[in-house]
Amino acid sequence: KMVNVAALLGIESSLEEIRRLTKRQLGFQVLNFAMIILSALMIWKGLMVVTGSESPIVVVLSGSMEPAFQRGDLLFLTNYESEPIRVGEVLVFKINGRDIPIVHRVIKVHQSNKTGEFKFLTKGDNNMVDDRGLYAQGQLYLTPKEVVGRARAFAPYIGMVTILMNDYPQLKYALLAVLGAMVFLNREG
Repeated sequence: KMVNVAALLGIESSLEEIRRLTKRQLGFQVLNFAMIILSALMIWKGLMVVTGSESPIVVVLSGSMEPAFQRGDLLFLTNYESEPIRVGEVLVFKINGRDIPIVHRVIKVHQSNKTGEFKFLTKGDNNMVDDRGLYAQGQLYLTPKEVVGRARAFAPYIGMVTILMNDYPQLKYALLAVLGAMVFLNREG
């Protein structure tokens, strides 16, 4: 006996509504969906230009910055090269060979007498030692090229959605399916 998956998921009526769309209505819904996706990409690229950061919004993934930031907090970043990095600022940086950026506070700034280049040392507020153990092999300080941005503002716990979607990929696909269905089923006129 064949099992009706659509009926099990409770989306049978939604699928029936999609089948009833004319080619013109379906084309309109596809264009509407594409417009939403492209608008989101344009907003992201615009934020990158305005903030000077390759990633203007990040989620705190660990408890290393507690109590300042909790796991799941959303950080808003800027990365203006004209502003010097100071002790006490919270930076987001990437280490060579690691995919996930790190959110930690600057505890020491060092300027080379020979080159004038600034280097700095970071540490998580909730960690016992500085970050030299996290840096690349033989690296003692970070340089400005490794900085993704500086935390300027935050929204508590909003990033938990991202953490949940990474921990449970099925949730991510279910959410995308629901959002896509909402766009296709929302008919105007």
